[in-house]
Amino acid sequence: MTLNVVILAAGQGTRMRSAKPKVLHPLAGRPLLAHVLAAAEALPQPKIHLVVGHGADQVRASLANARVDWVEQAQQLGTGHAVMQALPLLDPDAQTLILYGDVPLITPATLTALLQQLTADAVALLTVRLPNPTGYGRILRNPAGEVVAIVEEKDATPAQRAIDEVNTGIMALPTALLARWLPQLSTGNAQGEYYLTDLVAMAVAEGKPIATLHPASFDEVTGVNTRQQLAELERSYQRQQANALMAAGVSIIDPARFDLRGRCQAGEDVTLDVNVVLEGDVTLGDGCTIGPNCLIRNSVLAAGVVVEANSLIDGAVIGPECTIGPFARIRPGTRLAAKVRVGNFVETKNAVVEQGSKMNHLSYIGDATIGAGVNIGAGTITCNYDGKSKHRTTIESGVFVGSNTALVAPVTIGRDATVAAGSTITKEVPAEALGIARGQQRNVDGWKSRR
Repeated sequence: MTLNVVILAAGQGTRMRSAKPKVLHPLAGRPLLAHVLAAAEALPQPKIHLVVGHGADQVRASLANARVDWVEQAQQLGTGHAVMQALPLLDPDAQTLILYGDVPLITPATLTALLQQLTADAVALLTVRLPNPTGYGRILRNPAGEVVAIVEEKDATPAQRAIDEVNTGIMALPTALLARWLPQLSTGNAQGEYYLTDLVAMAVAEGKPIATLHPASFDEVTGVNTRQQLAELERSYQRQQANALMAAGVSIIDPARFDLRGRCQAGEDVTLDVNVVLEGDVTLGDGCTIGPNCLIRNSVLAAGVVVEANSLIDGAVIGPECTIGPFARIRPGTRLAAKVRVGNFVETKNAVVEQGSKMNHLSYIGDATIGAGVNIGAGTITCNYDGKSKHRTTIESGVFVGSNTALVAPVTIGRDATVAAGSTITKEVPAEALGIARGQQRNVDGWKSRR
C-alpha cells in the first residue's frame, strides 16, 4: 500500500540568522532536508509531499530532482495548517507519516518501527524522555499510562512542565482520521496557530488507541533551530560514520577530527589521520594510508596508496601503491596506474599516467598522456591552453624531462627521449633523441665593475 509522507519545510528559521531557508543549511555536505528525504525514500512505496513556504523558490531549486509533490504554505500558521495544505493530495485509503525538514537524523529503521504500531484506528507518536525538556510539548498520560493529550510548553502548567516525556512532532495515522480531524483544529492557544498535536486529544475523545515509540537515540529526533545545534548534530553524525568505518576495519586516529560528507567504501587496514575529509563517493582499497589535513572527493584509491599530508584528490582514479603528496593537488580526470609518484606542490588535471612514472616537485601536468617509467623534473609544466582551446601533451614511456621545462601542447615526446633542463619544447622530440630549446649562455666579463 502507498504510504503518504508529509514533510514540513516551510519555516523561516529566524534563529539561524541567515538569508538561506533553514532546511537548506548543510549537514555532512547535504541540506538538512535532503537527509529527511533520504529517510522517507527508504520506506516502502512512499508518496512524498513536501510543504514549503519561506524561501520556497530556493528550496525547489536546491532539490529540483527530488521526486516529491510540492505544496506551498503561503502563510505559516502552524503545523496543523501546513498539513492542511497537503491534505487534498493524500491518498485517503493510505496511512500518513508526518516528518520535519529540520530533523535530519531520523532513520528509516525508527520510522518503520513507528509505522508498525499503526492499525486502522490507531495513532502512533514518536516520543522521547529528556533530562531537560524545556521547549518541547509534554506528553500527558492518565494513571493507566495511556496518552491523553500533548500540551505545548507555552500552554502548560508548572506541573505539566515538570514532565520529562516530550513530543518529537513525528507521528503516523490513517489518512481518513487525519482528514476528519484537521478541519476541527482551532487557533485558541498561546501561539494563535493550528497545532497538529491537538489531534491527539481528538483521538482520545473518540477512544482511538495511541501508541508511542522511543527512538534509539535522541539525536534522531533533534531539530535544528540554531547554528550551535547544527554544529552539535554534525559532530554526532560524523561520529556515527566514524564508528561504522572503524567497525569495518578502518583506523581513524581521532574520530572527533574526521568528516564523511557522502559515502565511503573502505577495505581492511585503512588508516585515516586527523582532519581527513571524504566527500561524495570515495573508495579506499586495502591498506590505504591518508595523512593529516587531506580532502578526497569522488575518487577511487586502490590498495596500498599513500597520501601524504595536505593533499587534495578530486575526481581521480589512483592505482595500487601510488604515493601522493605532500601538498599535491590531483584534479578531475586524473588516472594514475600502479606505483606512480606525485610529489609536493604537483598539480595534475585530466592526466593519464602509466606505471612507475614520477613527478616529484613543483610541476603542472594537465591534459597529458604519460607513459611508463617517465621522470618529470621539478618545475615542468604542460602548456595546455592557448587562450582559446585546450591541447594535449603526449610523453611516451621511458622519457626523462629535465627541470624547469615548458611543453607547449599539442606536442609529443617520443619513447626514451630526453628533454634538457630549461627547455621550451614546441615541436615533437623523436624517440631516443635529446630535445633542447633554450637560449645560448653568454658570459660578459667585468659586468659587475662596469655597472
